[in-house]
Amino acid sequence: MQTIVQRWVTNILAVLCILMLVLIYTQKQPPDLSFVSSAGVQNFKTLFISIILEALPFVLLGVLVSALLQMFVSEQTIRRLTPKNPVLGILFACVVGIIFPLCECGMVPVIRRLVLKGMPVYVAVVFILAGPIINPVVYAATFMAFRSRPEIAYSRMALAFVVAAAIGLIVYRFVKRNPIRGAAAGLGANGYGAPQGGHEPRHSAHEHEHKHEHDHSHDHVHHEHTDARGQAHHDHAHDHMHFHSHGHHGHAHDHTHHDHTHNHGHGRSRAGRLLGVLGHASDEFFDMGKYLIFGAFLTALIQTLVARESLVSIGQGDFTSHLFMMGLGYVLSLCSTSDAFVASSFSATFSTGSLLTFLVFGPMLDLKSTLMLLSAFRARFVLLLSALVVMVVLAASLLYERIFFM
Repeated sequence: MQTIVQRWVTNILAVLCILMLVLIYTQKQPPDLSFVSSAGVQNFKTLFISIILEALPFVLLGVLVSALLQMFVSEQTIRRLTPKNPVLGILFACVVGIIFPLCECGMVPVIRRLVLKGMPVYVAVVFILAGPIINPVVYAATFMAFRSRPEIAYSRMALAFVVAAAIGLIVYRFVKRNPIRGAAAGLGANGYGAPQGGHEPRHSAHEHEHKHEHDHSHDHVHHEHTDARGQAHHDHAHDHMHFHSHGHHGHAHDHTHHDHTHNHGHGRSRAGRLLGVLGHASDEFFDMGKYLIFGAFLTALIQTLVARESLVSIGQGDFTSHLFMMGLGYVLSLCSTSDAFVASSFSATFSTGSLLTFLVFGPMLDLKSTLMLLSAFRARFVLLLSALVVMVVLAASLLYERIFFM
């Protein structure tokens, strides 16, 4: 992919150089570029640069925190802290971003590993939805973006909490199949990847009298190692169960794969850990940076080209404003640490409820996260989750706006 990009860049530069040589040789006047200094272009440049400069410090802070957590907090820590009770598990997942403020860009792979290791699916879904919003970095960014309207920062946290909890309860009640690609289909009664609380089948009295079972278990455990960039290298562990049945001479062999993850960050040198944090942070920053630039560009373009009267008519509609902001949030695919600054540029033309829709819907579901979800979950589950996010966010934001901002 990088070779193709380099080839295209080289070809474009070559064409531009040839064009300049032709203009010099024919002594033709260069094209009129006076429109660059027009008021519209100046307004576009001002909006574009201001959005990027305001969001950049919080993006840097977010990727740094994410890199530190990637290096020093193991997946077992999150799984061990998750309550077994469904309601407590959902409440914990709603606020776990305060403890582990992960960005949504790297959350899906982590959640996939946690589900395969036993985390309930409904807890994982709530973590994916609420984690990118309910965390101190995003709260600080939203508060700074809406300094004159701090109630938007509080409302964003509250609305995200309600939406994520409602979707988690729906998934717990109705999703009975494991949605992870390549995983076993069945879920236990409590939403785990394997049935919980199962009982062994009873044997008849005759079998119980004449059958003696000897269980010999041999565990061979191969550990999973996580390198400095969060890449997982793992082997398989085999559990050999030998059952010897007298009278039937039956031998049953059960090969069970166990997955163990160990964070060896404490064993590295201080320089190695620092390089690992910087490497992970730089990769995530450049990955999110292109979405920030694209979002700022599209927002500035809309603000410049679309007439203010048209934006006001759309932004003050009961449903059109919410639908427009949901579509904008899906297309922009902004990081939750920078989308508040884009939303604040629409605060003069759009209603408060539609701004909250943008701030809650975008981090939960956008083009980037949809592709990442499809790589980890089955397509039917991703469609179900997307429909739930659209309906619940729209209904909750309309109700919230009617109660608190009317």
